[in-house]
Amino acid sequence: MSFLSEAIWVLLLGSLLGLELIGKVPPTLHTPLMSGANAISGITILAALTLIIKAENNTTLLLMGSIALGFALFNVVGGFLVTDRMLAMFSRKPSRRK
Repeated sequence: MSFLSEAIWVLLLGSLLGLELIGKVPPTLHTPLMSGANAISGITILAALTLIIKAENNTTLLLMGSIALGFALFNVVGGFLVTDRMLAMFSRKPSRRK
């Protein structure tokens, strides 16, 4: 098998596995799992950068790596924004003195 077909199989199987796992997470556990998703997205960023570096002149691999990098970055930034918002709910608000 060529590198391109292996990359497509990994993308396909990873997408199906991700859909299956995310679909079974109850809403009460969604926010605590954001930190795990951010860690996985960090690994995805490294893998996408590796794919872009090794793509050389292969436009398909370059496109796949760029799309993966964009989605992973979007997920990491969104995860940090949600986590920041969640932590802001627990911070104390300054009291008003009269």
